[in-house]
Amino acid sequence: MSDDPTHVREFFGARAAGWDSRFPDDGPAYAAAVEELDLRPGDAVLDAGCGTGRALPPLRAAVGPTGTVLGVDLTPEMLEEAVKAGRGGRNDVSGRAGHEGTATLLLADVGRLPVRDGALDAVFGAGLVSHLADPVADLRELARVVRPGGRLALFHPIGRAALAARHGRRITPDDLRAEPRLRPVLAEAGWRLVSYVDEDTRYLATAVREA
Repeated sequence: MSDDPTHVREFFGARAAGWDSRFPDDGPAYAAAVEELDLRPGDAVLDAGCGTGRALPPLRAAVGPTGTVLGVDLTPEMLEEAVKAGRGGRNDVSGRAGHEGTATLLLADVGRLPVRDGALDAVFGAGLVSHLADPVADLRELARVVRPGGRLALFHPIGRAALAARHGRRITPDDLRAEPRLRPVLAEAGWRLVSYVDEDTRYLATAVREA
């Protein structure tokens, strides 16, 4: 279910301090999902809705010291936790990570990114889709900042059924993360879905930016 930005900020802000401790074993799943982006040294990649930055270290490892890693999130408290964990520096829009951490962190809405057209090679989004206020428009904004042929990975460390069970719910046909719904939404936004996995241990949909 989509959420307005205020709701998202309040929800995650109240939970930021203990977020990593709630899911301490997710690191390998994030690293495996990052590998699916096929990043190369020197690439520029965005972690959209980066939260506490668990994907940022493997993203940095993939693009190397000459690459650019940006982490964008709506919630100041989440970015503060990323800084405390040594995963990035706040409000440096230069694209340099340097001594400040593995990534440049920006407080911004993924629907209005302070990034020029076609500047990036890939986007990684963990737990992102269900919190987009306007999925087509927001995914189109992600497409805007990625070069033609660039890649998108939409990830969650557990699948839809397992996540619903964790929250005492059932999955429904109108779930945006379901393949029959996600494929046309991505297409309308300028992406072509190329792979889709929804298992108990992983949810991962990858797409390519159309020309």
